[in-house]
Amino acid sequence: MHISEKLAEAQKAGKPTFSFEFFPPKTAQGVQNLYDRMDRMHDLGPSFIDVTWGAGGRLSHLTSEMVKVAQSAYGLETCMHLTCTDMEKSKIDGALKEAYSAGCTNILALRGDPPRDNEKWEATAGGFRYAKDLVKYIKDTYGNHFDIGVAGYPEGCDDQDDPDLLIDHLKEKVDAGGTFVVTQMFYDVDIFLDWVKKCRAKGINVPIIPGIMPIHTHAAFMRRANWTKCNIPPAWTKALNPVKNDDAAVREVGKGLVAEMCRKMLDNGIIHLHFYTMNLAQATRMVLEELSLTPATGSPLEKPLPWRQSLGLNRRDENVRPIFWRNRNRSYVARTQDWDEFPNGRWGDSRSPAFGELDTYGIGLKGTNEQNIKLWGEPTSVKDIANLFVRYMQNKLESLPWSEAPISNEADVIKHDLVSLNERGLLTINSQPAVNGAKSSHPVYGWGPRNGRVYQKAYLEVLVAPDLLPELLDRLERDPDFTYYAVNLSGDLKSNAPSDGPNAVTWGVFPGKEIVQPTIVETVSFLAWKDEFFRLGQDWARCYPAASPSRQLIDDLMNNWYLVNIVHNDFRQSHGIFPLFEGLKIENASKAPTTNGTTHESDVTSHEEAATNGGADGTSPADATTRTWLGAES
Repeated sequence: MHISEKLAEAQKAGKPTFSFEFFPPKTAQGVQNLYDRMDRMHDLGPSFIDVTWGAGGRLSHLTSEMVKVAQSAYGLETCMHLTCTDMEKSKIDGALKEAYSAGCTNILALRGDPPRDNEKWEATAGGFRYAKDLVKYIKDTYGNHFDIGVAGYPEGCDDQDDPDLLIDHLKEKVDAGGTFVVTQMFYDVDIFLDWVKKCRAKGINVPIIPGIMPIHTHAAFMRRANWTKCNIPPAWTKALNPVKNDDAAVREVGKGLVAEMCRKMLDNGIIHLHFYTMNLAQATRMVLEELSLTPATGSPLEKPLPWRQSLGLNRRDENVRPIFWRNRNRSYVARTQDWDEFPNGRWGDSRSPAFGELDTYGIGLKGTNEQNIKLWGEPTSVKDIANLFVRYMQNKLESLPWSEAPISNEADVIKHDLVSLNERGLLTINSQPAVNGAKSSHPVYGWGPRNGRVYQKAYLEVLVAPDLLPELLDRLERDPDFTYYAVNLSGDLKSNAPSDGPNAVTWGVFPGKEIVQPTIVETVSFLAWKDEFFRLGQDWARCYPAASPSRQLIDDLMNNWYLVNIVHNDFRQSHGIFPLFEGLKIENASKAPTTNGTTHESDVTSHEEAATNGGADGTSPADATTRTWLGAES
């Protein structure tokens, strides 16, 4: 969606919106850390994000990759910076083609800073001299596909300190096809508001977005203000100087100063705020919370579907997915990125039968061996692994090999049951509680248009020891309300599903719309997930030396245990799945595996035995030292 359209919607609704800027990190680990942070900051509810472009296209491949991942995997409307600096036309064409293919529909066209080894900006042979030329070229080449933003400078820029002359240049860029303006950072709100009035007087009528630089540390605050030569109001200096050696106090004072500046802009008709995050979350989040603009402080985050929508090319209408990738959204997008069409309305109408290979970038286990060992320790028994799962369920562990983010609050109503299963050696991988007609505005279960009702069947995915499996499947077969699939690494599939077709486990009923069924369970996708599930477990095992007890233990689980998914088709029953496991547990779970591949029958307690025995147990990227906001412009 075009940024100018989003801004028009916000203006019509009278609801302030905001956006974030990120820059490409220099290391692979920094990139992964940033993706994790972008994913978390999505939950703050930005209208869009933008990704900067290095001078001369340095790191341009990474900018393009970040735009693709943000659009496709994280569902973030993304604006790509594009500069003229050291960029011949062929590079510009390549960048625009990649942006188009990623589903990106917004470009911020800049002249850019001169390269580090040049004091003055010079046009590249065969390139573009001014941002207005780049704007015109994009417009002539792609028509209305791209919304084109341009830069504004309320206090001048590196090679031009006359703001009035720069307003004339801004008018030329808008006349060439610019549809919105993003400004350089500033701290004097009165200068900005006066500048906006001058722009309007010159006939610049497109939306103007102020660039906001939150205050992280006093040293960074001063450094950035000096770089951009922006005025610091005396009251700010007076407030910050006494605490300048206390970073936490600087952020707290800075939060109030920046928030007050934003309030004055909002009171004067500015509807959107653009934050230069410097790839950091805390200072930006503090300002948004102070302004009551986050979902937690009064601005609910709208969810069109129960899962994060992709904004990749041809995926914006996708509205059906298997539940198995619930905790690995990016992986699902990567494995289906080559599909020609994506399910809309019903699963199977247009989807390709093939899932991408497991070697596709972004599918394997994240982090280094050292990082993963630090996170998950060195388990030597099933009990050790079960304890990891229990800690995850209790929000004491941020991730597991199969879940990239902390457990969601949707699990709160079944958390006690999940903890109980894991304590007994039944390792829960994925779940959802039953929901019977919750309002679509419900803070936990809600999704879709207003005034609707949403429904869920209870679902559980669990890793089960082979000796426990026969008893569990026998119980499932005796109750017609359950359907299940069970499979091991070698592909031994067991199921009572009446067909290979989909079973909707989430659906919604909304005024004036057909019933929407966005989450399903079905055979082909479960087998594709099975391959990924066991591969991730093997990746985890390989974090440890080949002869280590941890490696042998995890390999044993992957080689011999069964991945089981269960759907309770009576959605009126809130806890119908968990009685199935009554009395099932792994005994002697503290012992290391004593055979290559199976648990001894004497180490397993079945339902009948339990009854006889009297029952059963219940990295952040470093703050940048280079300029990453808007470059010089003339």
